[in-house]
Amino acid sequence: MLATICAAGLLLTGCGGDNTAATDKNSQATIIKLGMISHLNASEKQMEEYLFKVQEKTRAKVINHVPKFYDNLNLMLLGIDSGNVDVISTYKSVADYILANNNKFEIVQSDWIKGLNDNFCFAVRKEDVQLKNELDKVIGEMKSDGSLAKLINDYITKVDNKQTPPAIEIPKFEGAETIKVGVTGDLPPLDYVTADGKAAGFNTALLAEIAKRLNKNIEIVDIESGARAAALNSDQIDVIFWAVIPVGEFMPANIDKPDGIEFSTPYFNDEITHIKLKK
Repeated sequence: MLATICAAGLLLTGCGGDNTAATDKNSQATIIKLGMISHLNASEKQMEEYLFKVQEKTRAKVINHVPKFYDNLNLMLLGIDSGNVDVISTYKSVADYILANNNKFEIVQSDWIKGLNDNFCFAVRKEDVQLKNELDKVIGEMKSDGSLAKLINDYITKVDNKQTPPAIEIPKFEGAETIKVGVTGDLPPLDYVTADGKAAGFNTALLAEIAKRLNKNIEIVDIESGARAAALNSDQIDVIFWAVIPVGEFMPANIDKPDGIEFSTPYFNDEITHIKLKK
C-alpha cells in the first residue's frame, strides 16, 4: 500500500513464540525478534522499551520484543525468510492476502494483540488546509451514503485474496486541477502496483471515487515506503497514504507523524496482526 494515503505503520503488538532466550528486564521473558515498518520518531531501542512497558501495564505475559525496522513489507518478508526476525507485524487484511498466496506462513495466536488497530488516512502538508478539508468532506460523505463501506466490502472483506488486486482506472477531467498521490504498491490488497505498473487495490478504488467527487485529476506517483514523508515534504507529491497508530500512556503521540504534516479523517481501520513461518 499503503501504503501505506495514511498508509504503513505496523505496530505495537505482543505475540507468543517458541524462542526461550532470557532478558534481564525485571524478570525472565521470552525474546521475540519483531519485524516492523520504520517509525519516524522512535529508534528500534525506544520501540523495544515502549512495547515492554505496555505489556507490563496490561499484566500480559512479559515478552521482550526486539524490533527490527524495515522500509517496506517486502523487506520484512525477506527478513523473516532469512531468520533475521521471528515474527513480522502487519494488518489483518494484508496477512490474509499473504497467507492465501503462500502456505509457509501462519498467524501468531495471542490474546495480547486482540483489539489493537491502526486508522488509515491521508497525509497532506500542514499548509494544504483546503485539500485536507476537501478530503475530510468526501470521506464523510462516503461514510454517510454507504459507498465507503461498499468499497471496503468489494476490495477487502469479500475479495478473493488468491487473485491479484485488480487495476483501477482513475477518471480524468480535462483542464481540472491535478493532485499527486504517492503509492508504494507493497501492501496488498490495500495498496498495490501490478507488474505492468498500474495502481490497484482498495486505496486506488478509493482514489477513483474521490477524483469523481472532487472533479479533480489524480496522478499516481510511485514512492518508496521509507521515503514517503520526504516525498510529501519536498512537494514531490501532495498526498500519501498513512496509518495512524494507537497512542497510549507509553506511546508518544508523534511516534510516526512527520513534522509539517496533517492527517485527514480516517477512512479505514484494520487490526494489527503478527505472522510467522510455520514450524
